[in-house]
Amino acid sequence: MDEALRELAGYAPYAFILAIAVFGLYLWLNRSKFRSVNVIAVAGISTALVAVATKVINVPVPATGGYINFGDTMVMFVAMVFGPIIGAFAGGVGSAIGDVISGYPGWSPITLIIKGIEGLAVGYIAQKLEGTAGLIVAGTIGGILMVSGYFIFEYYAFGFTAAYSELPGNLVQAVTGIIVGTGLANAIKKRYPEVESLL
Repeated sequence: MDEALRELAGYAPYAFILAIAVFGLYLWLNRSKFRSVNVIAVAGISTALVAVATKVINVPVPATGGYINFGDTMVMFVAMVFGPIIGAFAGGVGSAIGDVISGYPGWSPITLIIKGIEGLAVGYIAQKLEGTAGLIVAGTIGGILMVSGYFIFEYYAFGFTAAYSELPGNLVQAVTGIIVGTGLANAIKKRYPEVESLL
């Protein structure tokens, strides 16, 4: 287990560089659609929010060498408010940075992918569906993707028992993310509807 995580830690810098390059390329190719300065500023702040939320509370899981955290609250909030592009970047990169600063660098490449997909899905669905119910559906699907993604990786890397041992914690992360993320996003959208027009 430790050997696999150590090997993955070596890929972390490349994963970050690739994620930033893809994000930059996407913005450049779609520069007519975005206010790029605003997008970069919102992406940076959102990424920092996710990283801090991931770092603040973490509970180690010895069976997988991972940890339970509450970064999903901010992944879902950011994606629900700012959409799939910011959700994917801040969710993936912010959570991966959270892994590194929390002392779990081996998890960062996996986290970047899983939380990036979570943020993308939540943001996309939240844009397509209206109201609180739409946000709950978006958060639920995002939570399912996150829990499934980690379970599949852990099952492949460490075996069923280790993957199963982290399942309850990941479910708590998902549910907390849905409740807090939806609550915050709903409040911001109602109180400051202009926030969505920043991008």
